[in-house]
Amino acid sequence: MARLHEYQGKRLLREAALNVPRGAVASSADEARVIARDLACPVVIKIQAWTTGRKAMGGVAFASTPGEAASAAARLLTMKVGAFPVEQVLVEEQLPIEHEVFVSLSIDDAARRPVLLLGVAGGTGIEQRAEQVVRLPVGIDGTLDRAAVLSRLAASRIPSTLHATLADAVAKIALLARRIEARSLEVNPLVTTRDGRVMAADCRMTIDDYAVFRHADLGIDIARELDHPPTPLERIAYAIEQADHRGTFYFAQLPVEAGKPLIGFHGAGGGGSMMSMDAITAAGFAIANFTDTSGNPSVAKVYRAARIILAQPGIVGYFGSGSGVASQEQFHSAYGLAKAFIEMNLAIPAVIRLGGNSEDRAVEILEDACRNLPAPVRGFKKDDTPAACAAVFSELVAKCGARAATMQRRVPEYVGTPASYSFPITGGRVWIDHSACDAATTQLVIQHSAGLLGEQGGRPVLAVSEEEVAGKDSELIACEIECRRAGAPVLFVNLPIPGLDELQ
Repeated sequence: MARLHEYQGKRLLREAALNVPRGAVASSADEARVIARDLACPVVIKIQAWTTGRKAMGGVAFASTPGEAASAAARLLTMKVGAFPVEQVLVEEQLPIEHEVFVSLSIDDAARRPVLLLGVAGGTGIEQRAEQVVRLPVGIDGTLDRAAVLSRLAASRIPSTLHATLADAVAKIALLARRIEARSLEVNPLVTTRDGRVMAADCRMTIDDYAVFRHADLGIDIARELDHPPTPLERIAYAIEQADHRGTFYFAQLPVEAGKPLIGFHGAGGGGSMMSMDAITAAGFAIANFTDTSGNPSVAKVYRAARIILAQPGIVGYFGSGSGVASQEQFHSAYGLAKAFIEMNLAIPAVIRLGGNSEDRAVEILEDACRNLPAPVRGFKKDDTPAACAAVFSELVAKCGARAATMQRRVPEYVGTPASYSFPITGGRVWIDHSACDAATTQLVIQHSAGLLGEQGGRPVLAVSEEEVAGKDSELIACEIECRRAGAPVLFVNLPIPGLDELQ
């Protein structure tokens, strides 16, 4: 689920005709000072981070003057939530709160409809007051039973003169959730003030990932449930996933535990990946990222995933392990990993568990293709447990000195030269070194091209149209690796990853 920050949610609440505190978001102490000066009243400053318990972690401060607001903002903007820095704070007027109401709408997957939780005592610790919360059905059009809301308010200590206004606010919250296709929308607390106003003092919103494309106005650039603002690598990974829907690619960077050697993680399948992460952390490593490529991903998608994992600074090894019974053909993953490792001239050890269909072939491809790299690459199968793989990985990292290495992508010299033959494919271009293609090499290339290449003038050329070959990156990468395994690296699939090379 894609998340919105509090200040973004309050903008939506304001547009839905709900009252919210006056305020604005700041990225610096000076900006916070100006906002507090313009508000001309005591203010509250809150970190904008996707986490609960901000006040308990010191992420909320109060200020009576613009100078105090600037000092508080300066401190809050040095905080980290996990490993990720706080980049913005919300500066808004303090409210004279009289009563608090808890309002939370979410999707009940079992009932296949939205449900609204309503409690007449909001604020922190609502989980410990569950018996005070009632569950109200919501129509798929976002409407709810106003009489039920009023009945619940009637049992509260809130003055009856405010019940109608509160019921209106609750109804607007439900309709807003429907309009933006929220998976959840929580206003906690919805407050009444001592001067008789009804206001949304805080809010949290998540949007259905599959609905994000219909709501460009929300400003969500990554439809992922992250606990931090997207990193440059996460943005690059998300763009890859959006451009190639063959299988799944999920990449998220994780908060890192200091003092432990850092490794890149590549999973395949949720449950198996979790077991493998447990095994590698039990072996004493910190995991830089979570990555999943499953659902029969293309070779190109696995290749790009590996490139992104390797772009993380400070990693001392690459550990890949997922489900031991994956239904996808594992040799596709082997080709993608091999291409990435070869291009980057892998200088850190890699252990990859390729359990599932065609695992024997997959392990053979991976280990043979990577046999001449500076660091060892070992493949394992479904009968090799994650713990056993982690133990081997630990030994290899120790032998290599547990050192991070700077790796630069290598492209063959013939790429881009006039003497080379080339043709475009989706997301890149294929290059063939005709000057190195004798009769035997030409037949080797054709043999492994899945019928895409033929012979002309004793050299391999396209045997199909450019339209037909455009989406055949998996077959062509397989051809590249098989030619390399045979000692004839004359074909290269060039797949630039926008934004990645600039980071390295």
